[in-house]
Amino acid sequence: MTTTNQYAIVTGASRGLGKEYVSELARRGINIILVSLPGEELDVFSLEISLRYSVKTHYYETDLSVNKNVLDLADWVNQHFEVFLLINNAGTGGSRAFLQASAQYITTIIQLNIMATSVLTRQLLPNLIRQPQAYILNVSSMAAFFPIGFKTVYPASKSFVYSFSRGLNEELSGTNVFVSVVNPGPLKTSLEIAARIDKQGLFAKLGLIEPHTFAQKSMDKLFQKYAVIVLNPFSLLFLRLIPSRVRVPLMTNVIKRELYV
Repeated sequence: MTTTNQYAIVTGASRGLGKEYVSELARRGINIILVSLPGEELDVFSLEISLRYSVKTHYYETDLSVNKNVLDLADWVNQHFEVFLLINNAGTGGSRAFLQASAQYITTIIQLNIMATSVLTRQLLPNLIRQPQAYILNVSSMAAFFPIGFKTVYPASKSFVYSFSRGLNEELSGTNVFVSVVNPGPLKTSLEIAARIDKQGLFAKLGLIEPHTFAQKSMDKLFQKYAVIVLNPFSLLFLRLIPSRVRVPLMTNVIKRELYV
């Protein structure tokens, strides 16, 4: 796929899965607007991608956990670019006992995972609708399908992303905009996350997929118009075969190992 004047937007583009999505889109000849927090060398990565793959890139640094920043980003994009793909990848989480979680920690998860995803989508939707064909990919998690102690707010926020995506796709059926939700399992996207997965034990390592492979396969399925994308076969099997009354304490114990082992 090659685009001339259209762009894809990737939030959380400077690291992890977002960085892999940027590379995969560029490899496909797609122009990209990269969005991430300030201070993460996004300018360097944006230029590197542009030169390596001969695509147009622009970057925008902001904190999407602040509502005004989301609106300002959308205004800037709508004034300057035609957008045919939005990847809502920016998100945050972590593991800690709820009693030890600060109010700011909880608020940031809700603001970034829920508010930024839904508001940015709303503000860019008129731009997407005027394209011949457009896509929205929202990054949820396998955690969206079951509660987990010591994560609490994070799975709930990803359940929102899943439900929001399914509902919006149904609402937009018959239009040129297709909405998909991708549900990653564990991905070793950084040394910190890799260390956390290692602490969780063998269970968390089953079915691990390399981040660049995950990005490639999920983009394939997006453009094939899969409404729900699950690439980790073990996670899917676990979800289908293990009842909730077993899943919840089991996964809580897995996460507890991350904190106390």
